[in-house]
Formats: sequence, structure tokens, C-alpha cells
Amino acid sequence: MTTRRGFLQLSGGLVLGFALPMKLRPYLAEAATAGAVEMNAFLHIATDETVTVLANHSEMGQGTWTTLAMLIAEELEADWSKIRVEHAPVAPAYYHTEGRGQRTGGSRSTRSEFDRLRQVGATARLMLIEAAARRWRTDPGKLRAEAGYVIRGSDRLSFGQLAADAAKQKPPVTVTLKDPASWKIIGKPHRRLETAEKITGRAMYGIDVSSPGLLTAVVLRAPSLGDQMKSFRADAALKVPGVRKVVAVPTGVAVVADHFWAAQLGRQALDVTWEPGEVAGFNSADFLAKLRTLVETPGEQVVQKGGVEAALAGAAVRLEAQYELPYLAHAAMEPLNATVRIDGDHCEIWTGTQAQSRDQAAAAEILGIKLENVSLHTMLLGGGFGRRGSLNSDFVREAVHVARAAGAPVKTMWTREDDLRGGHYRPMFVHRVQAGLDAAGQAIAWRHTIAGQPIPRPDRHDDSGYEGVADSPYLDGVPAHLVTIHAPSSPVLVQWWRSVGNSHTAFAMESFVDELAHAGKQDPLAFRRRLLANHPRHLRVLDAVAERAGWGTPPPAGIGRGLALHQSFGSIVAEVADISIEAGRIRVHRVVCAIDCAVAVNPAGVVAQMESSIIYGLSAALHGEIEIKQGRVQQSNFHDYRVQRIEEAPRIEVVIVPSQAPLGGVGEPGTPPIAPAIANALFALTGQRLRTLPFRL
Repeated sequence: MTTRRGFLQLSGGLVLGFALPMKLRPYLAEAATAGAVEMNAFLHIATDETVTVLANHSEMGQGTWTTLAMLIAEELEADWSKIRVEHAPVAPAYYHTEGRGQRTGGSRSTRSEFDRLRQVGATARLMLIEAAARRWRTDPGKLRAEAGYVIRGSDRLSFGQLAADAAKQKPPVTVTLKDPASWKIIGKPHRRLETAEKITGRAMYGIDVSSPGLLTAVVLRAPSLGDQMKSFRADAALKVPGVRKVVAVPTGVAVVADHFWAAQLGRQALDVTWEPGEVAGFNSADFLAKLRTLVETPGEQVVQKGGVEAALAGAAVRLEAQYELPYLAHAAMEPLNATVRIDGDHCEIWTGTQAQSRDQAAAAEILGIKLENVSLHTMLLGGGFGRRGSLNSDFVREAVHVARAAGAPVKTMWTREDDLRGGHYRPMFVHRVQAGLDAAGQAIAWRHTIAGQPIPRPDRHDDSGYEGVADSPYLDGVPAHLVTIHAPSSPVLVQWWRSVGNSHTAFAMESFVDELAHAGKQDPLAFRRRLLANHPRHLRVLDAVAERAGWGTPPPAGIGRGLALHQSFGSIVAEVADISIEAGRIRVHRVVCAIDCAVAVNPAGVVAQMESSIIYGLSAALHGEIEIKQGRVQQSNFHDYRVQRIEEAPRIEVVIVPSQAPLGGVGEPGTPPIAPAIANALFALTGQRLRTLPFRL
């Protein structure tokens, strides 16, 4: 229910907005029309019947545009064929509902907008009905909206015909949202709105930005992480046809040219002298050894219940295991890029980003201009996975520096080698787990020590180090448990990676739960059901995946079957993997996935995201590892930082398990269970237990 609404009229159409929480009002951007300062416009209904949704969350392949549009269209009673979506401009009016800043991440786009955007649609519908009622001089209660029309018997007026009049109506003080039983759009599978443009090549990603006179730059960055540029000679680079300028920027030396290949050849011709930085002697193998040492002693306490030492001492069966996970790159298909044009005290940026307001603020800071003088146009993202939500806005900052130094509009591009070697990795982690079972095979003690680098701040741990462990429902079934963490710093820049901390905690938790089941001579499914006896949602998901996968029926000869379940971002996901060993390698043939995300707003989108996140997790489990030797990243491209190939992809089946729980996310929760499901399948097949990622037989 909303207590205040407003609107502004643009180009003969209706643009709808509504009041934001009081704490955000001082930060609202100026609207296009006087008197609408406090409005946050998400919806434009034009006289040509087009309904345009302004999406304040980035579309990076996860289907956000379609899902957000569905929320508005449902309550608006719009004609779905008339729906269009654009990225919203960057302004505080589009801040995230869960905190200041315009951003996309944490599988929160649909969750955070579920109520807000439905209210937008419902308010617009009532205003359109009111406009029709006044035209027909009748009671609005006698009218209804359907498929883009307001209807009275055989009479009808289109939304486009009513838009201008509707903009003059006083918005309702409150609105009542539709009963889910009457939903026509939400809960029904819908194809993605931007698919056709992507197939035909009309879709515009950041890397596609082009305009007359636009230059292209690449930056020669330090060969070792943290090195600083001491001096450079640009003579040879400037002789390359098409190269216009060579300029120093904080991250290295930028070669600015008419096009990419000229810039690339110019970069190859540079002669640069570097000074070693603090990362020069860093070795990821040494840092792993440090983490291994740290987990031998308790860290800072995160959660504790009961007497773990006494419970372990009295256990009939004791088990201990250690799990290790490497640095990982995000490896999006579209390498990083940003286009910047500076005109006096104004700056315009075109980029695919997950952190619009942060990037906008970074540009304003660099140029010493007002925040409102920085316009940022969000382009389609060719994958993000957290990398384009940079904590320090690194690639946008660099592009602003390059454009300022060049004195011209410039598109700064990264190659894939730049991207993989450019820092900002998923942290390396080590987990040491000890547990005990009683004579009946019930888990009675659990001690879990974690060591890994924190993400937001180098001086203290954050919940990405232990999410999925400290709040694991499994621990509710263990009378005595203790979770502690070590958060050592390192000179390597780390950043959230798809599913963040759950990407490593699920591997440790689900592998160890499986180990406990086998140690207690119990079926892995039955053992999990026992631990989760007081968690009915988890049990329903387990039962759904088990039924579809045929758990309890022996798999075909030569096939191992493994199970894993994990809760993250408000959703519960269970996966069963069928694997074999081919030519000394793990081959995943089939993955059955069950998810409870409460309401599946777009079931087709949920299925697609489970498939996507499973493939992403498979790439990490079977191949992914960033190694650093003497400060230098060893991997460079997809030949040595492999992702799953089409011919390697398993058959994936997805079961959606509805519930009455609060809405959960779907962009990330499918990734965490896949690695442990494979590990558990391998043990079932061979008796070999792999506790280190990526898997190597």
C-alpha cells in the first residue's frame, strides 16, 4: 500500500511515479517538470499505445528487464505485446529499495521491486480508469481495464487515448493489489523482451557504442599486480597508423587511436619501465599455505551453541575434512569497457555496469564536478557476475582518466587478457570441519573453521566469508556447533563472484554432510532429511529433486549420482548430478535441479537462470583457477582459464517448487550446489573424495 503518488506529463503520454521512503526524499533528482521533484518515474504510456518500463536494474542476461516489466504489466492490465523496456537514467530517484545507491546484485532485482512495481502498475490502471470515467461521465467502479483498454460494455478506450487525460488525475492515496489467483502475467512463462534484438544484432552493449569522432583506447597496465609505471617511451607507438595520442593515466599508459587494432598495435610498441609494488612477490600458493595454517586454530567466533569439545569427545564416530578453493575470475563474455565524453563541467558515460550510482560518483570525484553533471547511460551487459559491480569503479574510473587526458571522447576497452589478469577475483578460501555422530548416526557436534580474504574491507571479516555456514539449517539439527573465521588481508583485489560466499561455503557444507552420511552408513538423502526435519521447505525441495532424478533407483553402469542442497538469497536449491569418468576426466551427463524461490514470476526465466548458474558453476568446479606467481597472474584467456563448452554441457532439468515464503532470488542460487553434487557423485562412483577445486583426478 502506498500513501502518496504523483505523475508528470511527457510527450502526450503518462509517466507514473510515486513517493519514496522519507529517508530518500532529500536525495531525489530534479524531474523533467516543475512540481514533480519527489517523483520516481518508472512507467511511460505513450499515445501510440507503447508502454515503456524504465528498469532501474541492469540487464546482463539474467532476464531482469522482462521480469520487472511483468510486475508492472500485471497490475496495469497492459497488452504485453506493447511493452517496451529501457534502462532508467542514473538518479537517486531510482535507488535500490534496500539501501542508497542504484545497483544490481545479490539476486535482489525482482525481490526488491516486487511490491513497488506492482504498485506502479496498479496506480496507473486506476488513473486510466478515472480518466475514462470522466470522459464517459460514469462511475469508475463500473469500468475495468484489460489488455491495454478501459472497457464499459462494448465501449472501449485505449491506454494511449487516455494517457494525456490520466496524467491530469489525482493519483489514488492507496491501491489494492490483485489476488495472486487472478494473475494473468505473473507466474506464466514469458520470452525475454530483448531476445529478438540480441539475435539480430541490434542490441547495444557497452562495447558496441560508436559515434562520429569517437576514439578507442587500450591501456598497458602493470605486468605484475600492484606495479607502478616509472617511465615510458611512446615513439614507436606514435608511428603506428591511426594512433593519435599516448597518455599516462593512474593505471598505466593509454594508447588512444582511431580504432581498436591501431590502439592494440600501439600498445604492443610501447616501451615502459615499471617499479615493483607490494604484490610483486606474492604467490597464491604461499597464501594458500597461510590459510591452511590458520584453520588449524580457532578464528573469530561467528556462531556458537552447546559444548562442542565435550560433544566431539563423546562421539561414537568422529570425522574431519579440509576443503580448499582457489581465486576465480568472473570471465564474462564481453570484456570490460566504458565510453566517456567530457564537455566542460559535464561528463557523459556509456557502459555496462552493475553499480550506476557508485560509478557516477567516481566520475564526479575525478573531474571535480557536481554529481548531477555526470550522466551515465547503462548499456546491456555481456555478463556481469559481480565484476561490473566494482567496489572501486576501476574500469569506469580508468575510462574517465583516459578521456580527460586525451581531451576527446574515448571508448576505453579491455581485452580478455586484460580482464583475466586485471585483478578483482573471487577470494581463495580454506575450510576445516570436524564433526561427531552418536551411536544412532545422528550428528551431535560440528566445529567449522574458515580462512579467507574479506571482500569489502581488508581489516575485518564480512558475512561473505561464512554465509551458508553460520546460517545453515543443517546446524539447527546439530546440538553443539561452533563456527569461527580468520580474515587475513592480501594485496590481491577481491570482489564478489556469482553467489558470493555461498560459492565456497556450499562446497564445504554439502561435501561434508555427504561424508558424514557415508561415515554413518546412511543414505545421503535420508541423512539430510534427518538433519532438516524441522525445515519443511528444504524437505519439499529435497523430495522434488529426488523424485525427478530417480534417487533410490540405481544409476546406469558407470554413472555416479550425487546430491547437494543449499539455501542462498532467499531461495532453496537442490541438485542431483549424474557423472562418469571419460579419458581420465569427469563428465557430467545430467543435472536435475529443484528450486523454491517462493513465487516464480517468470518460470521460463527461473529455468534459464538455473541452467545458466549450473553451467557457470560447472566451469569453476571442473576448470576454474587463477594462479599468481611473483605477482603475475598465470592465466590469460579461455584456453587456460576454461569455461564449459557446448559439447560438454549436461542435460539440465529444472523443477520449480512453489511456496508461501518471501520472494527469493534466482540469478545466483543455482551455482553453489553443483560443485558438491559432482564431488558426491564422484565418491559414489569411485570411492575417491576430492576436497579441492577445481577437481583433478
